[in-house]
Amino acid sequence: MLHSKQASEIDEKKYVFKPDTSATPIFGSLESDTILPRTTIGQEAMNPEIAYQLISDEMMHDGNPRYNLCTFVQTYMEPEAKKVMEDTMATNAIDKAEYPQTTEVEKRCVNIISNLWHAPANENYMGTSTVGSSEACMLGGMAMKFRWRKRAEALGIDTTKRKPNLIVSSGFQVVWEKFCVYWDIEMRQVPMTDMNNLRMDVKAAIEQCDEYTIGIVPIMGITYTGTFDDIVALDAALTEYNKTAKLSVPIHVDAASGGLYLPFVDPDLVWDFRLNNVVSISTSGHKYGLVYPGIGWVLWRDKEYLPEELTFKVAYLGAFEPTFQINFSRSGSQIWAQYYNFVRWGFEGYKAVHERTRDVGLFLAKSLTETGLFEILNEGKNIPIVCWKLKDNANKAWDLYDLADRLRYNGWQVPAYPLPANFENVSIMRIVVRADQSMEQMALFMKDLQAAVEALDNSHIVQHKNNVDEKGKRIPTGFTH
Repeated sequence: MLHSKQASEIDEKKYVFKPDTSATPIFGSLESDTILPRTTIGQEAMNPEIAYQLISDEMMHDGNPRYNLCTFVQTYMEPEAKKVMEDTMATNAIDKAEYPQTTEVEKRCVNIISNLWHAPANENYMGTSTVGSSEACMLGGMAMKFRWRKRAEALGIDTTKRKPNLIVSSGFQVVWEKFCVYWDIEMRQVPMTDMNNLRMDVKAAIEQCDEYTIGIVPIMGITYTGTFDDIVALDAALTEYNKTAKLSVPIHVDAASGGLYLPFVDPDLVWDFRLNNVVSISTSGHKYGLVYPGIGWVLWRDKEYLPEELTFKVAYLGAFEPTFQINFSRSGSQIWAQYYNFVRWGFEGYKAVHERTRDVGLFLAKSLTETGLFEILNEGKNIPIVCWKLKDNANKAWDLYDLADRLRYNGWQVPAYPLPANFENVSIMRIVVRADQSMEQMALFMKDLQAAVEALDNSHIVQHKNNVDEKGKRIPTGFTH
């Protein structure tokens, strides 16, 4: 058989894929043979399937959210909840007139939460959704500052003489430090004084109050350990202080973690609007509200505690509604997702999910205790956050930072970090047990933890030089809020 050059060229073209045809394999495309944009946008458009695959490959370099045991944020939602979010992603929550049902659903959520937090029937509560609990804290802080200034001026106090101050537990989340910096507030931290009772010292908090104090912020679910500040004791002490104070001091409760957990699991625990000095509360919907990030909520027990100059009017169904938010345009999908959860789970459903989550936390604390190596600082009875330290007599060549590094071998992300003021020399680890972490998953974690301990015991690993600062102090690993 004779062969010609022309016939060969035809055959070659038959089997060569062109990058601009639908038959081109993704990993045979020209796009897969180039580096993705780093500093300048690419010149040409890209096939959506190829773009998705290349971006998806980038995602693989992040940790698996389900293995991230240190994050507070929700890492699982039902397919139906995801569908609700997908269907409402394009709605702009700030456009009240264009998306009136999103506004209606937000109101329903505020009503539901106000009921869970025992808003007094004889007062006119106010509330709003936020992008997360950090924005909710900011709004609560702004309301306290503006209200303090208005009342101080009415009493003839020179508000320019010195900075107003905010009193907060030293276990605060960084948003409170940001708030004080952004709004020119003096932050007065109340250190924890008892290693066996890691909470705000109420007496020390009251001693720091003066006529320039805009408020006190106790925490229901301290970021570091999961412990609760004693708000009943704080409220009682503040009631006595306010009897003779020139300017009364209110309480804003930072309930980012506990706000949508305690009403279902421990409804008799008093910490909310049942206490007279609690004027505002903030929480996170994307923690134990069981919604993907980011969604938060902030409520005031009465409109008296939200100065009118902070609210703005927007058109809504032929009328004007007040709004109070730092952010402007944002998707309404998280608001709808929160409402889906309230509809889907109901009180009993939330209670069942949270109680099961608590059981997993208690199992984890028991398993850690049984190793004989760790001292439990918070076992998860109050909220499913388990916190522990290495026993003083453990006599190990390794520390918790080495253990955190070793656990990453199996994909687990568990932080090691120092405690705040007064206990900076104490390093701890923390796991936030979430709704998607089953007893089986925690059993697998304990298996890997025991294997990590054995590997460290049998190795010559000592403190890593690259994990210490210039003063020789260990650097926290993977600590998130």
